[in-house]
Amino acid sequence: MPKEFFGSNHAFLHRAELLSFEEIERSVYAFVANGVKKVRITGGEPMVRRDLTDLIARLAVIPSVEDLSMTTNASLLTHSAAEKLYEAGLRRITISLDAIDNEVFSAINDVKFPVARVLSGIENAQAAGMSPIKVNMVVARGMNENEILPMVRQFRNTDVILRFIEFMDVGNTNDWQMDKVISAREILDIIHREFPLKAVSPTYRGEVAKRWIYEDGGGEIGVISSVTEPFCGTCNRARLTAEGKVYTCLFATSGFDLRKHIREGADVDQLTELVRNLWSGRSDRYSELRSNATVSLPKVEMSYVGG
Repeated sequence: MPKEFFGSNHAFLHRAELLSFEEIERSVYAFVANGVKKVRITGGEPMVRRDLTDLIARLAVIPSVEDLSMTTNASLLTHSAAEKLYEAGLRRITISLDAIDNEVFSAINDVKFPVARVLSGIENAQAAGMSPIKVNMVVARGMNENEILPMVRQFRNTDVILRFIEFMDVGNTNDWQMDKVISAREILDIIHREFPLKAVSPTYRGEVAKRWIYEDGGGEIGVISSVTEPFCGTCNRARLTAEGKVYTCLFATSGFDLRKHIREGADVDQLTELVRNLWSGRSDRYSELRSNATVSLPKVEMSYVGG
């Protein structure tokens, strides 16, 4: 969350405005009834939420939730925290890391913890038994393109899946410009010159990352190209914010207030119908329609909806 927009004087939500764990659980039941099988806890930074393991435990036992995962910056992922998350039912984790060099990492994320702390968090997740572990790197021209190969060298032959993400115009605070986008093709070309790659098939319909493996058996990488190769037609992701709004697109300008219906007494069946109607009526095609006009729209911030 950029400090120039979310500094010490920013008025954050009162706790009563956030969904309780019970309300999140009830919402997930409504999504599961509509066919959802994968649930990801994200943020912002999800590990700042008090008693997070209680939420994980609630969601892990919901019938039909086949894949429960979390995205984190790993700053709080101690050995103890990783073990508790695993015991609560978390089996997969994705770590956000945009550079392996401390100076570049700090310049991008404006944080006070070193890369070594993130790497320690990855090791703690591995030790706890989480697998596979993925590392997400957003690549932007003039910021961290020189970190592509160092990141590859760091995570080859480690059972960690490194994923490169094109710099996206999510929200309105990340100073996005098209000329800052390094395309998936460019990223792959940079890697392929040193470590030859070959494409592999997606593991499921709607998978956002295109998968590649090193020809020498050094592991797998993924590339997410929503700017240069949009995949709106196969998108199957909905996002529920901490305050109970549902967004059917990462680039949406507004969300549906599910919290209002929850707190007015809607049961799971009623919530299920609301979600069904919302999803069946969606017409999101932002990445396919992207233009100078759409880029300037007041979109929801990434810190509200995660990835």
